[in-house]
Amino acid sequence: MNEDITTARLGRLVLSERCNCTSQNAEAYAAELKTLAASLGEDTSLRAKERFFKALGDTTRLKIVKMLGIREMCVCEVMTALDISQPTASHHLGILEREGIVEKRHEGKWVIYSLSTRKTIDIIEDTPTQQ
Repeated sequence: MNEDITTARLGRLVLSERCNCTSQNAEAYAAELKTLAASLGEDTSLRAKERFFKALGDTTRLKIVKMLGIREMCVCEVMTALDISQPTASHHLGILEREGIVEKRHEGKWVIYSLSTRKTIDIIEDTPTQQ
């Protein structure tokens, strides 16, 4: 973004009643905002959260999570319920497993998937939807 445009916008904001900044000019407020962003860092916890939400950022995976919130299932049940192929079901389950959202256990030749924690369902259910 063009720095002159950004400075002009921040300047108008600083002068407005809307601004809750402590700085009196655009340059000082820009420095304040950059410090705020830098304090959040690029640490591994932010990257882990990014991967977690990306894993949930797919309709098929959300459906899988919601189904596993009702009961545990094997891959063939997920395939049948969602009318998807085995490789596609395994791909989505693998992503969810890598992020710790689902876990699997073996029962003979069957692989049974379940949610690792109910908290994921709570996050999905608490997310506001637009009407």
